[in-house]
Amino acid sequence: QVQLEESGGGLVQAGDSLRLSCAASGRTFSIYNMAWFRQAPGKEREFVATIKWNGGSTSYADSVKGRFTISRDIAKNTVYLQMNSLKAEDTAVYSCAARYSIAYPYDYWGQGTQVTVSS
Repeated sequence: QVQLEESGGGLVQAGDSLRLSCAASGRTFSIYNMAWFRQAPGKEREFVATIKWNGGSTSYADSVKGRFTISRDIAKNTVYLQMNSLKAEDTAVYSCAARYSIAYPYDYWGQGTQVTVSS
């Protein structure tokens, strides 16, 4: 199993930047990919970005492309989400997730971290 813990959320103003971290522990050597999701009040959870654990290829939601960057530090078992040019609509609880295969759903989730962007 994998345990995930997010950090780095907070209250910022529109246009500011913020970096989220997701530290993984446990059976990290078997991770296929990790991802960031977010859920705003009254809305469904939505995909933000993903990165393959080996190789580091990435993918982004159209709403964050060009503003957010996902990266990972294998030595630290940590995935980051650098968020630039934040907008009020980016306000949400951000959660990281991991899975062992593309054929499986995301089975492992962190507790989430709140990001609030004031306009």
